[in-house]
Amino acid sequence: MQHSSNKAITIWLTAVGFLVVFLVVFGGWVRLTRSGLSIVEWKVITGILPPLTEEAWQQEFADYQQTPEFQKINRAMTLDEYEFIYYNEYIHRLVARLTGMIYVLPLFYFLWKGTIPWRKSGIYLAIGLGFAFQGFLGWYMVSSGLIDRPSVSHYRLTAHLLAALTLLGLCFWAGLSNVYGTERPSDRSQRKGAQWLAVLMAAVLVVQISYGGLVAGLKAGHASSTWPLMFGKLIPPGLLSSVEPWWKNLVEVPMTVHYVHRWFAFVVLIATLLVYWVARKKGFYTAVRSGVLSMLALVCVQIALGVSVIWFRVPVWLALVHQGTAISLLLAALFLNHRIRYAESLPQAVAAGQQVEAIPG
Repeated sequence: MQHSSNKAITIWLTAVGFLVVFLVVFGGWVRLTRSGLSIVEWKVITGILPPLTEEAWQQEFADYQQTPEFQKINRAMTLDEYEFIYYNEYIHRLVARLTGMIYVLPLFYFLWKGTIPWRKSGIYLAIGLGFAFQGFLGWYMVSSGLIDRPSVSHYRLTAHLLAALTLLGLCFWAGLSNVYGTERPSDRSQRKGAQWLAVLMAAVLVVQISYGGLVAGLKAGHASSTWPLMFGKLIPPGLLSSVEPWWKNLVEVPMTVHYVHRWFAFVVLIATLLVYWVARKKGFYTAVRSGVLSMLALVCVQIALGVSVIWFRVPVWLALVHQGTAISLLLAALFLNHRIRYAESLPQAVAAGQQVEAIPG
């Protein structure tokens, strides 16, 4: 039975997805410009407007001057400089609010009109609740840098990043299902191995992205500016002995977190190559071929970008490109998983008279 997609839902989810991508990348800009702690209160309603008078600006600046970041890092900051970082964070919060509205209001309309049947509304409702949770999580992250430290918790920053990418992933998956459908092919039992391998590849990628969040939160990108050697050695001393117990080094010591992140990228590459090999062996159809080749290309580009970020000492623009490529990798992994799970295999495609393209060997 041929699947019929709904164009309005596709446009809606695509728009929301683009806004989430913007928020993640712009969130990187906010972090790299040390703007994230500039607004010291979470005003859900009144925070929609920035300060409108000189007196209001002076009050906001006075509140910021009570924070650890100002007292320990930015004591020489002027009001004009404060306005720059304030507007960075303000834009980030404003676009986040708008994105939530752009998602929720059409969702209510689609449910009311029956465009989205209630029996299929689970993923859409989960995304809506996810936006509300993400707003809370954002403030929970910011609040960790307003008490006794001039930076946010790297754990909370990573959680905030992963929650945003989860929202993006759910929107993308729902969009793919709307476009392609979710009818299981007749040979689904034969592709279970490939499905599990593709899921494993995605899980490995999420671990790598999580370490990227830890690197960002700990500012561990500055731990070393050489590659492949680190402090003149392939395996520098003290990686697992800086703090006790040993496992805390993996998530709390900048040098160790940086080291894991730079080399775990090759685990992602190996996992992607395994999926490529299985897809080639099983002769999956063109959509799977496109997905796996895109993954391979993006992983190689991302590794090159990561090395460049290290060599050039974390320039802002290059770090943002690196972050944006990670998002592209995640979307490619989700596309590949969706197509392996639902796309027609080569035998069915031949029977249907469709053009077949084998994966190049």
